[in-house]
Amino acid sequence: MSRPAVVVNARGATRWRYGHPWIFRSDVEPARIPPGIVRVEDRRGRFLGQALWSPRSEIRLRLLATAPADIGLDWWTDQIRRADRRRSAFHVGGGAYRVVHGEGDGLPSLIVDRYGDHVVAQLLSAGLESVRDHVAAAIRSALDPQSILLRNDVSVRRHEGLPLEIVQAYGVSPEMVEILEGPVRYRAALRTGQKTGAFLDQRENRELMGRLAHGRGLDLFSYQGLFALHLARQAASVMAVDSSGPALEIARQNAELNGLSNIQWREANVFDLLRALEEGGERFDTIVLDPPAFAKRKDAVERALAGYKEINLRAMRILSPGGVLFTASCSFHVGRGEFFGMLADAAADSGRRLVLERIVGQGTDHPELLTVPETGYLKGAILRASD
Repeated sequence: MSRPAVVVNARGATRWRYGHPWIFRSDVEPARIPPGIVRVEDRRGRFLGQALWSPRSEIRLRLLATAPADIGLDWWTDQIRRADRRRSAFHVGGGAYRVVHGEGDGLPSLIVDRYGDHVVAQLLSAGLESVRDHVAAAIRSALDPQSILLRNDVSVRRHEGLPLEIVQAYGVSPEMVEILEGPVRYRAALRTGQKTGAFLDQRENRELMGRLAHGRGLDLFSYQGLFALHLARQAASVMAVDSSGPALEIARQNAELNGLSNIQWREANVFDLLRALEEGGERFDTIVLDPPAFAKRKDAVERALAGYKEINLRAMRILSPGGVLFTASCSFHVGRGEFFGMLADAAADSGRRLVLERIVGQGTDHPELLTVPETGYLKGAILRASD
């Protein structure tokens, strides 16, 4: 191969042997090489693989292949097509799902989401950005979309020395796309919505809670109302709460799209509202608690757990006997053990008997590799009040 070579120490090589695709700056010998795809060797000159090279990132190398393959347009096309085939169960008309989940699909720092006939992708490393044209062409070849939008406006790109930008890579992406999710329709804002337009990782959990919903429902941190829409098909009424007025306006439009009139949209701080609901003696039969990430750094975990405990404790106290609580955390730095320990502490303090009916996580189109914990971030539970 004619690619430039990067040398790593034994510790870096061991990470690859144990199934993790990253090698950090401290395990790489200095090299004046621009971002791109490089050949990786150990100190004896033995070939270890090919990787994305990001010279300004703490994560210097991201493994692509352990064999001397020709990593060009055909390679990228084949890898994306393989990932899409693994998601064949999600190929439903008008549906939205994740096609490529970065390291979970062996394509580190690449996110590809499909919204019906349109694709939104994210290139999150300098090494990947260097082959942007190949990646965009491969997405077009493998998925045949009407448009490809690059939502490269993610803050992690700053650590790679990359600009934050939104780029139209192919076709013309609409501002809004109507999506069918089980029995529910919603509009995804491809340019302005969270992540790539919607929270696709909760898709399966939303459909599950739609089947479990009953009585009086409460959807906290509702954003654009997707959980509320599913709840409202089964529940007698739903109160959907979020601090963002613009997000709730889109949620109202989504409710109209589904002909649902039993949702009360409420703009409020969830912490304050939960306190008021508890003090007012309110009770709900179905509660969804899906907050944003409270811990975006390791040093924020303790404070995040305190926040998670407060909202879960209050939700448990206003849960009706026999009621169902769905609770989740998307903070990667809050591990499963810490999350479930927090739930146990909240349950003990609530004085309620809560049964753990199901442990849930991100959708199956967001694969989590056992050897790459960074691919799994969403953890959750379905609890039922047995008292």
